[in-house]
Parts: sequence; C-alpha cells; structure tokens
Amino acid sequence: MKERLEEILGNAKKEIESIKTFNDLLNLKSRFLGKKSEIKELMKFLPTLPLEERPDFGKQINDVMKKVESLLDAAEISLNEKDYHNTVKSSQFDYTMPGRPLQRGTLHPLTLIQEQIEDVMISMGFQIADGFDIEDEYHNFDALNHPPEHPARNLADTFYVKSNTVIYPPPSPQKSQSEIGTTGWGQNSLLLRTHTSPVQVRVMESFPPPIKIISIGRAYRNDRFDLTHSPVFHQCEGLVVDEGITFKDLKDTINILLKKLFGNDCKSRFRPHFFPFTEPSAEVDVTCFNCSGKGCPTCKYSGWIELFGAGMVHPNVFDMIGIDSEKYTGFAFGCGIDRIAMLKLHIPDIRLLFENDIRFLKQFSIRG
Repeated sequence: MKERLEEILGNAKKEIESIKTFNDLLNLKSRFLGKKSEIKELMKFLPTLPLEERPDFGKQINDVMKKVESLLDAAEISLNEKDYHNTVKSSQFDYTMPGRPLQRGTLHPLTLIQEQIEDVMISMGFQIADGFDIEDEYHNFDALNHPPEHPARNLADTFYVKSNTVIYPPPSPQKSQSEIGTTGWGQNSLLLRTHTSPVQVRVMESFPPPIKIISIGRAYRNDRFDLTHSPVFHQCEGLVVDEGITFKDLKDTINILLKKLFGNDCKSRFRPHFFPFTEPSAEVDVTCFNCSGKGCPTCKYSGWIELFGAGMVHPNVFDMIGIDSEKYTGFAFGCGIDRIAMLKLHIPDIRLLFENDIRFLKQFSIRG
C-alpha cells in the first residue's frame, strides 16, 4: 500500500508540472482528489486492515492528499500569475501612467432633501423622532380619529401583515381592546404604515407636552407604480403641542420651511380641507417652480402646486391619547419628500428615485 501511495504522489507531481491551462488543473483535481480518485479508493481498504495498522495507513493517505493539494494550489497560483502577465502584456499596460482618480460619492436626492428639511426644523427647535415601518391599526388609524368604516382601512389601500406576533407596545390604556379597529385581518391587525403620523401618536403617549418634533420615513400604500405614484414613498411630518398654540404658529412654521427650501420668492396659500386627525384642516399650495406662478403644464396652468396637508390637532386625538384638550392645543403638518425632490431637482419620474441608476444619481453632488 505504501508503495502504491508513493507511486500516486510521483505521478501527481509529473502531471501537475505539465499543467498549462485552468482546464488541466480542474481535471487533475478531480483525478487525484475527487470522490472516484485512486486515493479515495485506497481509503476503502482501511476497514480490512488489522486495527494496529489502520492509524499508520490512514496517516499515510492524509499526508499524500495534503501534498497533492499543496502542489495543485501552487500550480493554480502560477497559472493566475501567468494569466495576469499575459493580460497586461496584451493590453499594453503602461506602468508609468498615473492611476485613475477615485470618484467621489454622491448623496441620493431624497437624502439631500431630507437633510435640508432636518437642518431647517432643528434650527427652529424641533427634535427628530423615529418610528416603526410595521404598525398596528390602533396607532395608524384609531388614535388618529379614523372611524372603523374609513376607506383608508380597506385592503385595496392598505398593506396588512398576517401575523399573530405582538412586537410593539400595547395600545393606549384610554381605549379598551374591544374599541380598537377590526377592519384588517383581525382585531388591531399589523400593517405597513400608511403615513408617518403614528410616530406622533407614540411620542404623545410617551412624553408630556410641550412637544415639538418632526418625523421623516417611509410609508406604504397600495398604489400602482407610475410617473407620480409609488407603493413606497417618503413623508415628513411635524407636530407641536403646547399651551396657546394657534393656526398662525402653523402658518409661520410652514412658510419659514418653504422659504428656506425654495427661496424667499416662494409664496404659499392655505385652502380649507378635511383630515380626520386635524380640525380645522388645510392643504398648502406653493407657487409653481417651473413657471413662477404664471401657469404651465406642471401646475396644470393654475400657478400653484399642492405640497402640504396641515391643521390643528383634533381634540379627539388628544382625548384618545390622554392629553387634556382643554389645556393644550397643537398643530401637525405633513408633506411628501419624493414630491419635493421631484419639484426642486426637476426630476420628471418618481421611478427614477428607486431604480438606483448610477448615471442618474451621479447628477446630484454632495452639498457643503
């Protein structure tokens, strides 16, 4: 047996020395180390040997296998070096040429807009709050004054999650389990949040007034992907709760943000609207960035573009959470980060924000 192992090792050395291609290397690996190799066949004789001879013979087989593996590894390194030198030679590589400069990275358009908004709001004394992408019906709908029959709860608009796992804090003690919405997959179902407003609810549950926060993050709705809609989008929401907060405070805050984002020439208008969680409510329009308010296809010749939903926090929301609505007032506002990015950076299709096309992303350089 020992003589046969030495013969196999000698044959392996000769044939490995003659290797010229990677295909030859693979064939020899299979021939000398594969499942059907002669070395593996010799291992089948181990059980037939006397017990005292088995360890020595097994060691001999392992030694030969390691030597063959080492020879094959050395041959592979040699082939790689030859391949590299052949490639350099064929491409006429000039070692004296300077290296290519590293390209500087860029921020995503949505990140640029998010950081600008955060900078403005922090300068006005706001704090940044974060929340969960997966929410429950209570924090996404009930605590925000959405009645059980509200159309936003339908499966056609909201992505529900089939799960019995409780992964979030329980609903506010002001409401019993029987009073929580049941229009999803079951009582207080989990869902992909349809807006970032649940963050406001959780902040008000956890901290007493005064509150002054913004929240920026992803939201999800059952929309088709087209030029202006996406089932995943990004929102920014602001919330202020304190004694003596008025609608004028809301208007001043939004107007400061708009002028910081779009310049001092940016004008806004507030139109009456309805949201379940604010009263009174308004939609906020800004002068069209494309035509400066003169009228164009972008603004449908109205001169205005809708950007914000806003209003005073509804007393029912305060009562649901346990904040004294007789003592405190507050305002909330929300806007789409994707839409602001499209308007400010002249991006014609929302899908470009999600396709990760380097040619598109390289157009937006790092600010500052």
